[in-house]
Amino acid sequence: MELLSSTAFQFKPSLSPLSPLSSSIPVSSHLRLKKSTNFYKLASVSRQFLIHRPLTQRNFNYCTVSASAVALNTEMDNLPADIEVTETEEPSSRIRLSVKVPPVVCEDCYKRVIVEFMKLAKVPGFRPGKNVPESILVNYVGKKKVRRATIESILKRTLPHAMSSVTGRALKDSFRIVSKFSEMEESYSLLNFLRYDVVVDVAPEVKWIPENGYKNMKIVVEIDRDIDAQRASEEELKRRHKALGSLRIITDRGLQVGDVAVLDISATTIEQDKSNAKIIPSAESKGFYFDTEDDKLLPGFLNSIIGIQRGETKSFALVFPESWKQENLRGVHAQFTVECKELFYRDLPELNDSLSERLFPECSTLNEVRESLLQRCKEVEQTAKEQATDNAILDMLCKMIEVDIPQSFFEEQGRQLYGAKLLEIQANMKLNEEQLGSLSSPKAVNEYLERQRENITNVIKQNLAVGDIFKRENLQYSTEDLVKEVENSIEEFKRHKQEYDEERVREQVQEILEGAKVLEWLREHADIQYITR
Repeated sequence: MELLSSTAFQFKPSLSPLSPLSSSIPVSSHLRLKKSTNFYKLASVSRQFLIHRPLTQRNFNYCTVSASAVALNTEMDNLPADIEVTETEEPSSRIRLSVKVPPVVCEDCYKRVIVEFMKLAKVPGFRPGKNVPESILVNYVGKKKVRRATIESILKRTLPHAMSSVTGRALKDSFRIVSKFSEMEESYSLLNFLRYDVVVDVAPEVKWIPENGYKNMKIVVEIDRDIDAQRASEEELKRRHKALGSLRIITDRGLQVGDVAVLDISATTIEQDKSNAKIIPSAESKGFYFDTEDDKLLPGFLNSIIGIQRGETKSFALVFPESWKQENLRGVHAQFTVECKELFYRDLPELNDSLSERLFPECSTLNEVRESLLQRCKEVEQTAKEQATDNAILDMLCKMIEVDIPQSFFEEQGRQLYGAKLLEIQANMKLNEEQLGSLSSPKAVNEYLERQRENITNVIKQNLAVGDIFKRENLQYSTEDLVKEVENSIEEFKRHKQEYDEERVREQVQEILEGAKVLEWLREHADIQYITR
């Protein structure tokens, strides 16, 4: 039963789980990182972003040659003639390379293929390793097989040359040959030269609107009133005091403020045509423990049931406010039916110094309890304020840049976020192998990518923006901090007996340190206004 409003800001460090797709720094290492340095704490949302993607274009994985349908050499083989490469820019930071391989290069590749077949083929009537007439060899191996091997040889030798024009720009493992093999076979057979197209993703360019707009940002940060330290500490004292009391059954009166009721609740929508009324599942609850002193209730609910007695049923209409957490219920007119199953009042001990130790360990007076709670709530308030500020900054950065995101980059980010989500689900629900397999299927992943397209895009834009600022402003962090945090993170992996990639761990520590530096710099240079909601 969701009678409680969930709009209040609640400080809950929510580092996302480790991605199964790549080694990630243990969560506790991130928490330690924030405590052991003087950097600003990253917002929980920003921490999640920073864990999964490189923050800077420095960390893009570039390639000169990568794996494809054919096995490629990492070193360029000398060609007997130059190939012709035409470069065309396409959307999503993609470049199309149209390659034309001249006949002389094709012929040279053909000769090499014949030599290789001659070494390997065991042609009847000829001793292994001896020269076999070309016509006999081709007929024995098969013309189609020789032609296919020749085309693969041409691709293998010419791709590194074709890709050289995008060296330093192409993202690793992002290129693919888009020409159909059958089309390449046909052109090679008829014309004795080869044409093929390759598409490759390149590092996207970040464009600021306005230029350098991040240097004078004006940000309004909304702070929920519930994180006010003074108010929160008083509420916490009240909660702890309640926990020391006992519930007593009420038999001679109706519900009053301060009581606790056990309710069965149901609700339907109110429609002009009553036959169209629908049950509201999220508003249904059996045996719901209702605390009348909770101040985050659905407006009007408490007043509607004040005075209700055990065994009594009341029916009343309410409207869900526009600020309600569940978007599908905002503004909905609902008819509630509430049956009171039990009523209790709280039998509380007198709030005085004698309860101090039970209210807060090591405190001997009520004033000490209040001071300790206030100090703790001030820390939470400051952390929540910093988190809200970081979130507002990141949201603003996302709106200030234009970037053409490569599809391969989008998919990698999305798959890592989905992997983290799967781990979270697995930890909470203990999925069996069949369930995990279903959720890990290409169809499930692709559906997630499509549903979360906007969110994934924003993650990437924020990371790219932060990385660009780090580079533009020439921000630095100390080598000592980097070494220390890498060592701590590796120790964390070892302690949990997890595999890790030391280079990836180092990169991720760099990303977090860079992100902290950028957010610190932006806080110092932005015009930030705080308002309470």
